[in-house]
Amino acid sequence: MNVKDKVIEIIAEQAVLETSDVTLESTLEDLGIDSLGLVESIFAIEEAFDISVPFNANEPTESDFDISSVASIIDGIEKLVKEQA
Repeated sequence: MNVKDKVIEIIAEQAVLETSDVTLESTLEDLGIDSLGLVESIFAIEEAFDISVPFNANEPTESDFDISSVASIIDGIEKLVKEQA
C-alpha cells in the first residue's frame, strides 16, 4: 500500500467515513475531524510509517507540518518517509 492510500485509510477511519469519501481536496474540517481526531490521526500515521511528524497539537497552525488538506498531509508524510529512508 502506498503512502497516499494508507493516509487516506487512516483519515477515513478517524472520520468514520468510507475511503471513497475522502478526497485530496478535503480538509479535516470538511471530514468532521476535530483536534482530538487530528492528534489520533497523526499518532496512527506515525505508527503506520514509523516516522515522527513535526506537529504541535497545541498550535497546529504554527506547525511546520501542513494540515490544510488531505493532499498537503500526504505530501508531508511522503517527505518524512523519504528523509527517513
